[in-house]
Order: sequence, then structure tokens, then C-alpha cells
Amino acid sequence: MPMITAMSTKGQIVLPKQIRTEMNLGAGTKFVVVSENNTILLKPISDSKIAEFNAVLASFQSWAKEVGITEADLDEAIKTVRKNKRKA
Repeated sequence: MPMITAMSTKGQIVLPKQIRTEMNLGAGTKFVVVSENNTILLKPISDSKIAEFNAVLASFQSWAKEVGITEADLDEAIKTVRKNKRKA
């Protein structure tokens, strides 16, 4: 069921109590925040998932350095994908 909440002047949003209770979310719960097509998605994650993500990221960064991929290359690839996505 959709619920309405508001953002504070500090950019904070309160998740409705019903959602916090149903999903067992407490103070300090970490979220992945995704913004796309005028939609914001919050996905709760655990510390172990963060550690897994950091390990995968470190592995990718090492590989990218080995093969010579730069941040500029990634920026260009992202722009190309977004451009092609708009055409579709």
C-alpha cells in the first residue's frame, strides 16, 4: 500500500513505522539508494553484503587497472549506454 512521507530540510526521510516493522528495519540499517527515471529505490543491505560488494569492487578495480581501463573509459561507456537506452 502506498504511503506518503516528506523530506526534511536536511534531506532526511522517515520510513513509515508500518514498513519499518514489517521489514524489521532499525536505527543504523544501511541502504543502497538507486535513482533512475524519476524514481528512487531504497534497498536494505547488511554489513556482510557491503563487505562482499567491496571485495568484488576491489577485484574489478584491480582487473581494470591491469587491462588499462580508466575512469574516462567508464564514463564514456555509461554515456553510450544511456544514449542507446533513450533511443530504444
